[in-house]
Amino acid sequence: SCTVGIINGLSGWASSVDDFPADTTTLRFRYDVALVSALKDLEEDILEGLRESGMEDRACTSGFSVMIKESCDGMGDVSEKHVRFSFTVMSVSVLSDKEVEEVTIFTEPKPNSELSCKPLCLMFVDESNHETLTAVLGPIVAERNAMKESRLILSVGGLPRSFRFHFRGTGYDEKMVREVEGLEASGSTYVCTLCDSTRAEASKNMVLHSITRSHEENLDRYEIWRTNPFSESVEELRDRVKGISAKPFMKTQPTMDALHCDIGNATEFYKIFQDEIGEVYRKVNPSREERRSWRAALDKQLRTKMKLKPLMRMNGNYARRLMTQEVVEVICELVPSEERREALRELMRLYIQMKPVWRATCPAKECPDQLCSYSFNSQRFADLLSSTFKYRYN
Repeated sequence: SCTVGIINGLSGWASSVDDFPADTTTLRFRYDVALVSALKDLEEDILEGLRESGMEDRACTSGFSVMIKESCDGMGDVSEKHVRFSFTVMSVSVLSDKEVEEVTIFTEPKPNSELSCKPLCLMFVDESNHETLTAVLGPIVAERNAMKESRLILSVGGLPRSFRFHFRGTGYDEKMVREVEGLEASGSTYVCTLCDSTRAEASKNMVLHSITRSHEENLDRYEIWRTNPFSESVEELRDRVKGISAKPFMKTQPTMDALHCDIGNATEFYKIFQDEIGEVYRKVNPSREERRSWRAALDKQLRTKMKLKPLMRMNGNYARRLMTQEVVEVICELVPSEERREALRELMRLYIQMKPVWRATCPAKECPDQLCSYSFNSQRFADLLSSTFKYRYN
């Protein structure tokens, strides 16, 4: 039996005379207790999974593996800024004595649902406050690291069973990844959290990128940033560490955040629409007044034809409504050249074909056809941007 309670979120940190009281209120559960509670909620599903897999209940008391997705996000649109750290039990699998491979006995049917996401820690703190964030999340990281090396014995179906936990930090948006992995903020010249590309390099090469950053490399680069072993200037040192400027304290999985992928693409398309209305490909350095008039024309067209009101800042709902073939047809009414209209239609068509791949939880199962054509489509998409729309990236 276990008691589930709320503990002081700063517990686990040794106090000293020099400590400054953290200006935050924190509520959190002990990580192991929260995991026990989540597994007990899934007890029936686990037992049913064993039966459906034809496994003898009494033979399966060890070899259970639990995949945990960790999420952490700031909630800046509320009156009191706060950060929530939560987890989701993604799957439970078992390797019995008679089997060679693990058998999955439970998979979370709705991994992105609010209902499957268990809160672990709530901090009344701004996610941009690096010092307080590290102080509060530090003990969680310590608990998680301890659990990686140990097994949990838990009674499921009346029998004690042994569980191992595997943690994957995939529920982070770009801002939070930069915060916990020690990278510069999103305005940095180092635009990517997955590779070392600068803005200039990314605009020249739109296709051939690979994931090169890692948590371990970020830690090594931080040490170089901190000690400057080669006595370099600030510019040389920054180039050497590729935008690492704080100590990484939490490992994240290299993933793309689908919501911000939508927002980033929609922001770029919104600018392309304005440029195409003003035929920027023919002009050199249009004035601010001209650009303002093109934006006004675009906003008016979207408002009257699509009921889309202008926004100060792009959000997910607006991005999803903007990125449709229907919107492109409405924009094309303001684009003088038929050739440019066709290019815009083609660009949106390719985008719509690629989008399901990064929105899907498991693309191979949910959209296999789009996944097969993704490589070709992304190549064509990049070719189109770097030829027909090259004026934006020169």
